[in-house]
Amino acid sequence: MLPDSNSSLATEVSEFLLNCFVRSPKWQLWLSLPLSFLFLLAMGANTTLLITIWLEESLHEPMYYLLGLLSLLDMVLCLTVIPKVLAIFWFDLRSISFSACFLQMFIMNNFLPMESCTFLAMAYDRYVAICKPLHYPSIITDQFVAKAIVFILIRNTFLTAPIPILSAWLHYCGKNIIENCICANLSVSKLSCDKVVLNKIYQLIVAWTLLGSDLILIFLSYTFILRAVLRLKAKGAAGKALSTCGSHFILILFFSTILLVFVFTHMAKKKVSPDIPVLLNVLHHVIPAALNPIVYGVRTQEIKQGIWKLLRRGR
Repeated sequence: MLPDSNSSLATEVSEFLLNCFVRSPKWQLWLSLPLSFLFLLAMGANTTLLITIWLEESLHEPMYYLLGLLSLLDMVLCLTVIPKVLAIFWFDLRSISFSACFLQMFIMNNFLPMESCTFLAMAYDRYVAICKPLHYPSIITDQFVAKAIVFILIRNTFLTAPIPILSAWLHYCGKNIIENCICANLSVSKLSCDKVVLNKIYQLIVAWTLLGSDLILIFLSYTFILRAVLRLKAKGAAGKALSTCGSHFILILFFSTILLVFVFTHMAKKKVSPDIPVLLNVLHHVIPAALNPIVYGVRTQEIKQGIWKLLRRGR
């Protein structure tokens, strides 16, 4: 039997219950269909993009390798969050084991800053391509991509792993109902009987350090790019240069806008429904994943040609 808030303090929690939109049960009904559509779109579009990059030799370049990494991260984040949310909506499967909860927490806290770091590598790629085009082949190489991937994995895993570890070490002795659709760190840790000040401070520092520094450096890169583009005098050169980095910038806006809205609604949580931050948290794991490959597929001629070749092979 699952322990509840009236259980003895000596009873350890072995499972949690995800209390997903219980204040607004109608949300579950109308959210399930668009969420299912976005999930299937994210899985299908990213899988198509990865297969296209893998099979099309003309796409075996650093920029597309980084895009492939972004697609992998998007798919893992989607698979970690959305199937469980849909299981709650459709079958009321709200329980999640202790280990599964903290595994989900680890993946979310790790892969989200990995995405922002990948955007940073992509911004640097566009900066070199536009601001230092003669040096691009010698700077942006396959070795650069390999080093960037190793850096992304090590930096984010090393700095974010303590978040779920600190939460898992807490003593959960009675309450087991998480007021969220996912195992967010703060939603889980506040159920503990221990003090969680260290947990909160560490997550705040890491979140602002990783995501904040990445976004600042990304926008600085695009500021330099824009300045360089405006100096181009060749006819059509500015438009072509902006087109090459426009897709990157659109994806970054998808990523950062939802994230910033989520932060601000958390700060103003007394003025908005508690379900709003929960909804934004769920959507942030699926909307960018669904839109990222579509933006690239529409705006990048090489990818469109590769997908067309892939479709013709299947006939």
